[in-house]
Amino acid sequence: MTDVDEPEADDVPSALDARDRMPRWVPRAILLAFVAVLALDLTRYLFTRLRPLLVMLLVSLFLALAIEPAVNRLARRGWRRGTATGVVLGGMVLATVVFAFAIGSLVVNQVSNLIDDLPEYIERAETFVNDRFGTEIDSDELIDELTRPDGPLRRFVEGLADDALEITGTVVGVLFQIFSVLLFTFYVVADGPKLRRTICSVLPPDRQREVLRAWEVAIEKTGGYLYSRALLGAISAVATWLVLLLLDVPYALALASWVGVVSQFVPVVGTYLAGALPVLIALADEPVKALWVLGFVVVYQQIENYLFAPRVTARTMSIHPAVAFAAVIAGAATLGGVGAVLALPAAASLQAFSTYIRRHEVVESALTAPPAVRARRPNRPWTRRRRRP
Repeated sequence: MTDVDEPEADDVPSALDARDRMPRWVPRAILLAFVAVLALDLTRYLFTRLRPLLVMLLVSLFLALAIEPAVNRLARRGWRRGTATGVVLGGMVLATVVFAFAIGSLVVNQVSNLIDDLPEYIERAETFVNDRFGTEIDSDELIDELTRPDGPLRRFVEGLADDALEITGTVVGVLFQIFSVLLFTFYVVADGPKLRRTICSVLPPDRQREVLRAWEVAIEKTGGYLYSRALLGAISAVATWLVLLLLDVPYALALASWVGVVSQFVPVVGTYLAGALPVLIALADEPVKALWVLGFVVVYQQIENYLFAPRVTARTMSIHPAVAFAAVIAGAATLGGVGAVLALPAAASLQAFSTYIRRHEVVESALTAPPAVRARRPNRPWTRRRRRP
């Protein structure tokens, strides 16, 4: 037998060191992970700090996409683009101010009337409760409790006075944000062609076509959303105004404007918020009128859902109801009320790009079979059967 050469004693530690040595890629991976964590924290910090600015830019982009069809139409007629943008934006601001003034005057008048008629309402409630339940409630004691110097009503008014400075600061901040949004919107629309040329100049021709196609789809869907909502809101406002005039409900025009705007531009719960205010105003005037207004709101909503809305939105923004609901929930969870409003045009724009998805032939199955359509029998003249002899 031949002797096998055994490794020398000096070679054993070197072999073990090579086996236990750290791979070369581990320090690099640790460094990259550390850099990634730092980048993630920095991104989150910047997003938290810049979130108000990003929201304002997003709202400005939405408004720019919404009003650009009108600005382009005026520009084709010979208007300067800056002038056309200013006119369209000014019209939107004027309509918003008139709407806010009408609703504000309505709220102030109703609160004033409620305060003036509060003793009468309390006496009616006292009579109703005492007659129905056999109680002995004294409304004078309740009125004295509410209006005494250290009562809850006085404390509420004093609390509002103490918070006047904070409320003023909030109003000023909101006005500044609105002005910033309008300024961003003006520059984006007025310099729209220049902005698009600047973006396309850094892209190859194929990518330029894709960017311009995406921009065109976004303008079409966002503008279609705004104009379809405005048309449906106008129809709803006119119908509500006529019904409220017929029922002699006070503040018919302001309430109709409220119903038209809120029911169309507030997703999911807009219809209920819009109908609640005229019902409450009618209830304060006469309970029977409130029932008639509630019935009209319910009936008109069904007519709008099945008659007006499909025809108006068929050419502008047709979205499956489940997709629209999910988009609104996702937008509200991400950006709050602003995200809920912007969710529908964003979903419509994304749905328009589904044409770029490659589709295949669907396998025939009971789960994918379309609903069977019952064939109509041909109209035949009724003939009388002859009796057999």
